[in-house]
Amino acid sequence: MIELVSRNVSLKPSQRRQINAWLRRPLRIGQRIGNFVMKLTIQRTGNMYVVRADVQDGAGTFTCRARQASVLDACKRVVHAAYAQLHSQRLQLNAS
Repeated sequence: MIELVSRNVSLKPSQRRQINAWLRRPLRIGQRIGNFVMKLTIQRTGNMYVVRADVQDGAGTFTCRARQASVLDACKRVVHAAYAQLHSQRLQLNAS
């Protein structure tokens, strides 16, 4: 399950669709691990966007965070980092 929380940021529908499209890969690998919950929080601080992903799954819990001038750049960086971490957790589960 993925929860998208945009605190003081209003996302256009096209941006929301783009972010959801990027989240498909982490969602698929997270469901394979089991007990997958991801909370993606978007917040604006000054002229920067802070995106934070809190991920819980069957292999553990971790957090990814990025600060960028563009909301889409920050989201892309966080989603990529979350996918990389989920992939390494999946490999560790398969090895044991």
